[in-house]
Amino acid sequence: MKTNKENILKYKRVLVKFSGEALAGGNGFGIDNQILSYIAGEIRTLIQNGIEVGIVIGGGNIIRGVSASEGGIIHRTSGDHMGMLATVINAIAMQAALEHIGMNARVQSAMEIREVCEPYIYRRAIRHLQKGRIVIFSAGTGNPFFTTDTAATLRAVEIGADVIIKATKVDGVYDKDPKLYPDAKMLSALSYDDALRDHIKVMDDTAIALAKDNKLPIIVCNMFKEGNLLKILSGEDAISSIVK
Repeated sequence: MKTNKENILKYKRVLVKFSGEALAGGNGFGIDNQILSYIAGEIRTLIQNGIEVGIVIGGGNIIRGVSASEGGIIHRTSGDHMGMLATVINAIAMQAALEHIGMNARVQSAMEIREVCEPYIYRRAIRHLQKGRIVIFSAGTGNPFFTTDTAATLRAVEIGADVIIKATKVDGVYDKDPKLYPDAKMLSALSYDDALRDHIKVMDDTAIALAKDNKLPIIVCNMFKEGNLLKILSGEDAISSIVK
């Protein structure tokens, strides 16, 4: 059921990016069903308020290409292909969680796996979004040596998203690691150039440069504060950082 908030939305179409590690919860690996259910519920509130949603999930809860290639046994290209397949697993799990609560979701993959998901076709993706379906983009860009951050930014640009949300476990961007430095200060806003110059790990440099070239804002927020995503996309006061 949609509310009147759809008439005052700050952002109409969004791509939400979060890490595979987020799905693991406290286990550090695999998929925590409670976390999966929570995220599905947060995404549902966006759909119910008239927001069109694309999703990109990393695969770090299963395997990371860079880590797999350490030691020289597995080539980086093979490791990245393994990581791409891990994102497909997470995407299918997310689709199932969304469908469980009555949402319509489609998984599109940059690698052809027709038995379990659609190939990525941007016109089809846009049509799904227009029909109120959630589109989960998987398998990165389909190429090794590119991160899921870059894949998320690329998909956001292609589908004409108004903003990309980097959903994390922290409130926003800090001048230094808040886990290591108690005096770390959160930055409510910074420019693309600031993020690139200071190597602030909002997303990798390729993703930030692509966002800059296409004037795509990046919002970093805590996905585990209930209702936070909707507040941000509705233009309400919410703790977050924006790169633009």
